[in-house]
Amino acid sequence: MKLDGLGRFADPAVLILSSLAEEDRHGYALIKDIEAFAGIRLGPGTLYGALARLEERGLVTALRSDVRRRPYRLTGQGAAALRTYLRHAHAVASVGLRRLGAEA
Repeated sequence: MKLDGLGRFADPAVLILSSLAEEDRHGYALIKDIEAFAGIRLGPGTLYGALARLEERGLVTALRSDVRRRPYRLTGQGAAALRTYLRHAHAVASVGLRRLGAEA
């Protein structure tokens, strides 16, 4: 499954999936992790809207929790979609960097 069709939410989706590729996280932990590795702070509306779309597509799943915070987990389908997207992005970035005369 590709990340096509997520429109302007493709970037938050990739960030969320990348964060969840390491471990299950709840919303605030996702915001902090994404900020740490990407330097981007997602607002709650952007985060939870993207999570809802990712969940609808079967790329993440919300886990049950006895506490107020609900953790999310990357699904197998989500891992496959992220891997495909990142490989393509890497190939495109490599060409662009090579054409600029920079190291890939």
